[in-house]
Amino acid sequence: MAGIRTENKVYEVGMYCRLSKDDGTDNESASIATQKSILTDYVKKQGWHLAKTYVDDGYSGTNFQRPSFQNMIKDIENGLINCVITKDLSRLGRNYLDCGLYLEVFFPEHNVRYIAVNDGVDTLNKSAMDITPFRNILNEMYSADVSVKIKSAYRARFQQGKFMGTTAPYGYVKDPADHNHLLIDDKVAHVVREIFDLALAGNGIAKIRKHINKQHILRPAAYAAERGETGFERHFEGNEDKRYIWSGNSCLLYTSPSPRD
Repeated sequence: MAGIRTENKVYEVGMYCRLSKDDGTDNESASIATQKSILTDYVKKQGWHLAKTYVDDGYSGTNFQRPSFQNMIKDIENGLINCVITKDLSRLGRNYLDCGLYLEVFFPEHNVRYIAVNDGVDTLNKSAMDITPFRNILNEMYSADVSVKIKSAYRARFQQGKFMGTTAPYGYVKDPADHNHLLIDDKVAHVVREIFDLALAGNGIAKIRKHINKQHILRPAAYAAERGETGFERHFEGNEDKRYIWSGNSCLLYTSPSPRD
């Protein structure tokens, strides 16, 4: 295994970076790029070998089922890395009990050294670890406080009638001047109106679905993909016909209040 031997230990470093909405979108000091830069410089200065970089972008610190974090855990269990570094302790996580489990049980059992660069946390330095549980508690308290504030902010915006979704629902587009405001999408509004009118006339979902499918209209997910929205194209790979096959659920969704003038 390649690497630099330090204190009779070869360190194969796993660099872990995480960013969530809790950290704020304008927080450059917490950005993934900044984390990578700080950690890469640290590994180079120590003369260690950077084995792998793990990134979880958009995942809360209270959730330890993050994809890249779990990949890192598997690599540790397979003996691929024996040192984990993060920019600070909160990047590892913001749950007191889970953080303690990894720091005090999992990492030691697998002979893994953990370092939080900016916090001065190093599992080889016992005196530095004495204060770590208190840092974990503060990180968890911070996460809980931020969660309450975010929910409060969202609730206030909902009460103001603001749209908070990532993608506008079928039949609408986000207002270029205000992404929390929806405008009617004239290209497909007639489809939503037709579905709604059919429902008002007493037609069931199966009949509405059959009627819409006869018209060869792009289903909502396909239309979103056509507009450049990400995450939808995978539904139609290898089967172009599926782009025009509406599901019963799609029709049911659009029997809610329709775009009307």
